[in-house]
Amino acid sequence: MQADGAVPYRERNIVLIGFMGAGKTTIGKVLAAKLSREFIDVDELISTERGMPVTEIFRTFGEEAFRRMEKEYIGELCFQKQDAVLSLGGGAFLKEDTRELCMANAAVILMDIPWEQWKMRLPLIRDSRPILQNKTDEEIQALYESRQAIYQRHHFRVDAGSQTPEAAAQEIADWLEGRP
Repeated sequence: MQADGAVPYRERNIVLIGFMGAGKTTIGKVLAAKLSREFIDVDELISTERGMPVTEIFRTFGEEAFRRMEKEYIGELCFQKQDAVLSLGGGAFLKEDTRELCMANAAVILMDIPWEQWKMRLPLIRDSRPILQNKTDEEIQALYESRQAIYQRHHFRVDAGSQTPEAAAQEIADWLEGRP
């Protein structure tokens, strides 16, 4: 235990946050294998359990309903799972209670990527991300910039745009090992 009675970071679930396409899933899988932990992509879990892709959930029920589902799943995972690496959707941290839950109960790692590097990934992800559909590049950049403030609540930041997934995972593992 740490001096304040909290669970040490290296014993908590790891929650990866950041803008969509920043590498949370790719790095998360590498990190989970490196640490012998279970990897859970929250969007994939919701999609599997609800029997429809996230894009369809957005279309059918709306973003607000999806965010409520997301919050429920994240809460359950934070309290019922151990030794997991959770990849959250890019908008999960929009909900303050989700941010607070993760900050208090997990090691929250920001997968940070500068706009110039991220926009090179846009053609690869545009069609699979409901929040990007029917948006101009300018609207997407405004969304990217507006989300940067919510990502500032984290325990550790990794530059996900300038290193390999293996190097990013090792950086996180080293950080966790160095925590009390």
